[in-house]
Amino acid sequence: MGWLILALMGAVTFLYGVSMQATLLCLLVKPMPVLALLGWLHDAPPGDYRRWISLGLIFSLLGDVLLAWPGDLFVFGLGAFLVAHLAYLKAYLSDCRRLAVLPLVIALGVGAVLLGILISHGLGPLLVPVMVYGLAISAMLWRALARLGTEVPNRSALLAAAGAVAFVFSDSVIGINRFVMPFDAAPYVIILSYWLGQWGIAASAFDKKQITT
Repeated sequence: MGWLILALMGAVTFLYGVSMQATLLCLLVKPMPVLALLGWLHDAPPGDYRRWISLGLIFSLLGDVLLAWPGDLFVFGLGAFLVAHLAYLKAYLSDCRRLAVLPLVIALGVGAVLLGILISHGLGPLLVPVMVYGLAISAMLWRALARLGTEVPNRSALLAAAGAVAFVFSDSVIGINRFVMPFDAAPYVIILSYWLGQWGIAASAFDKKQITT
């Protein structure tokens, strides 16, 4: 309950900071929900899966700070989240290595469409970093979807897949808002879907009984 309260406090304060354009406040509280997830994750069963999810959350924390920092640190934030996605990818591979052709096609299709949209609007010097990041997040989505319908516990597979989809959606909105068509609601859509995605990914490290208690 303590971690939930910390996460909610951070989330509400950050949303208030966004609405008031309070940059310093946003910088201070933005990491709190993911930090709370890290603390909560400590109660999950130990093992490679939890270890890699924890590492992904740590690099996500770094990315949160870099993207909220005054000044344009977008590339550095992108790099931190790139490592986070690779950590999640490794976690998913730790308990499922089947090829999963359909999830692969879906992930590649989503990635190709989004990259195509961004590239068509001009990425300039960010072309290569964004393409590399797009490949990483597509691979993460593929491996999350690949766990569905396997010997992996169904609840874990569903939570990880839903979390990965929400994360991809959040990053897609970032790209559209930054490079294609900015819109006022973007900061709220981005952060809420991001937090939902991170929760799903972290929750996938628990079994059903542990999640519901």
